[in-house]
Amino acid sequence: MASDDECYDYEYDYDEDDDDEQEEEATEADEEGLFEDDTPMPDRPADCWAITQESLSIAQQQDLSMVMTLLNVKQHNARALLIHHRWKIDCIYDHLDRKGRDRTFREAGIVLHENINGKPLGLPSRVVNCMVCFDEFSVGAVSTMECGHYFCNDCWTEHFKACVESGKKQIRCMGVKCPVVCDEAVVQQLLAGEYPDAARRFDRFLLESYLENNDSVKWCPSVPHCGRAIRVGAGERYTEVECPCGLGFCFACAAGAHSPCPCTMWDMWEVKCNGESETVNWILANTKSCPKCFNPIVKDGGCNLVTCKCGQHLCWKCGGATGRAHDWDSIVGHSCNRFVGEEKKKVDNAKRNLHRYTHYYDRFKIHGDSHKLEHDKLGPAVDERVKLLEALLQDQPLLHDASWLTEAHRGLLQSRQVLSRSYVFAYYMFGGDDDKVRTWPKHRGSLPIAQGLFENYQEELESNVERLSKLLATEYGPVPEEEDVRRDKQNAMNLAKIVQTRCGEIYKCIQDELLPLLLDPMIIAAYRPRGPDKAKDFTTA
Repeated sequence: MASDDECYDYEYDYDEDDDDEQEEEATEADEEGLFEDDTPMPDRPADCWAITQESLSIAQQQDLSMVMTLLNVKQHNARALLIHHRWKIDCIYDHLDRKGRDRTFREAGIVLHENINGKPLGLPSRVVNCMVCFDEFSVGAVSTMECGHYFCNDCWTEHFKACVESGKKQIRCMGVKCPVVCDEAVVQQLLAGEYPDAARRFDRFLLESYLENNDSVKWCPSVPHCGRAIRVGAGERYTEVECPCGLGFCFACAAGAHSPCPCTMWDMWEVKCNGESETVNWILANTKSCPKCFNPIVKDGGCNLVTCKCGQHLCWKCGGATGRAHDWDSIVGHSCNRFVGEEKKKVDNAKRNLHRYTHYYDRFKIHGDSHKLEHDKLGPAVDERVKLLEALLQDQPLLHDASWLTEAHRGLLQSRQVLSRSYVFAYYMFGGDDDKVRTWPKHRGSLPIAQGLFENYQEELESNVERLSKLLATEYGPVPEEEDVRRDKQNAMNLAKIVQTRCGEIYKCIQDELLPLLLDPMIIAAYRPRGPDKAKDFTTA
């Protein structure tokens, strides 16, 4: 079994006496019930379901049937309403209440006219003219939509085919400026007779509309794709979910789980870390540009007269072109002792920005690397220790159940991720100059106070996470002493409770104290002590 030093690179040096003192305090505090009262109650689990290709049509039909029944409309009208309102049934009801049935329907492309069995009313004879091809047809060769417009079936079929080939999921009437959505049953019937491939493609479009036009359903972003879509309940867009395939992700932006960092900040961080922005900053802060070929130059020792590969001589102090003659004190005919404010400010800002980025990135990466080690190495070690304790302490009911080790390890992993991502939030929130993260002028005086509160929580969480990591990495001998196991169990449970409390405080501080200060509103997913909510398999029963 790996030793502590093999498993982890601890960022902090520990004083054993101080550790014992803190553990005793944690135990005493738990006995007094202090931490239990402070632990924030997690919100209810998100209502999320995993939908497979096989169950997708059934999941879609549930929503369609609900609207069809309540509003007494056909399926294509129910679909038009749902697509128009992004499959938000509560939004449809809200519009019906505020705008009335006729206006709500009209805005979604639904205009209901009297008709019998799909045939137009009030025709002057049994033979009618198609207003597209101008040929005469019997009433049986003509189809009409609920708007009252009718054309021959051949023209309808070609219109439907053209719309499907252009990728339209909602086909509108051929009438001039008519916004009405065509009856999908008529579309499928006419296409199936002449263009069966187009009919199948239209069927697929209708199915895909449930995903592409639905704010509550998204494909799992796994690579390779697991074939599942995740559906969340109304009002739960800003949540983090875990697909049955094991991938956890942010439902709002489909990126990997990143709370307590808002989506906007996380997206900027991904671009920054994967792009070349920091390379440019380093070049600006540590190189001079050749005044002839403009290539960057790095000086490693020597005097301040530098010669570029292109043959140009320049002064390293100011970057200006010079001649070759010089001595150890000066370059002949060259002087740059006068201060140029803008250039100096530009270089100083580049160095400051680079130093600031390095500060936050280093801590983001340190905790991220620790999470990986604690997952890959400590995880199996904890599992082995659980088996050992359960095998050796079968006659001790209170110690036989070693699930406390697993729970403490799970809390450690979750809090590591919270810590790592909290540094991304801090990078943009405190001292950043990005246009997307601006503070209300009237609230700028409140920012330092909220920052101090946030950093205190962050520091306390960091300290207790390291203590919990060290405790879980401590191995037992071949026959563990019951007293040692009992002490470690109490300390592990206390520390797990403390880090959960501190994580909740960081989330609360960000959501309640810091994000309201921003000019552009942002939101974060609710804190889940056990990680993203696991999506349940959608059942067809």
